[in-house]
Amino acid sequence: MPAFAGMTKECFNFDREVESMSRHNHILLASQSPRRRQLLEQIGVAHELLLPEAHEDAEALEVERPGESPEDYVQRVTRAKLDAACARRERLGRADVPVLAADTTVALGRRILGKPADADEARAMLRALSGHTHRVLTAIALAADGQVLQALSSSHVRFAPMEERDIEAYIASGEPFGKAGAYGIQGRIAAFVAHVEGSYSGIMGLPLHETAMLLRQAHVRF
Repeated sequence: MPAFAGMTKECFNFDREVESMSRHNHILLASQSPRRRQLLEQIGVAHELLLPEAHEDAEALEVERPGESPEDYVQRVTRAKLDAACARRERLGRADVPVLAADTTVALGRRILGKPADADEARAMLRALSGHTHRVLTAIALAADGQVLQALSSSHVRFAPMEERDIEAYIASGEPFGKAGAYGIQGRIAAFVAHVEGSYSGIMGLPLHETAMLLRQAHVRF
């Protein structure tokens, strides 16, 4: 599957006339992440959840492929999530409502750090991130009016060194689980975030600048 095309300069040239043409009042969000809901609410985007049905294996979409780069991985997974969500939308007879999908991954070099399966995996990830800079990649894809719009946000995060007791305390908090790289920047780990370069909202799971650009391009009112 081809990588996401970069957002062209034209994507950013929105004026009042274009915004006045907005024809969608809300979107469907294909994500179980409460952080993505919070971020959409932050910029005033009305949305409903469009979650996987009982027969769908959502976790299978996130399985890595041998030799896949972090950029290719996160974009492929996002597009797969979008395709599954569009099929779900069709079954519900909601084809006229835009649907948004996203995926976030943490990359240490070419190593992809997904969601830890258990405390041991979370511990290993946090030890690897301690004292180093890593990338957080969030891809978004929006299906609206017969087209798919896509963007990729890449940010850098540097962790201060973490003592073993710090790692154990963080694991005990429960925060590492269900999060790429075994952490959520909006939580307790913030005490060890020494430097951030890029999109803070992208690190949380939904880059708001890029998301807003796609929504405006798809004539979504917010």
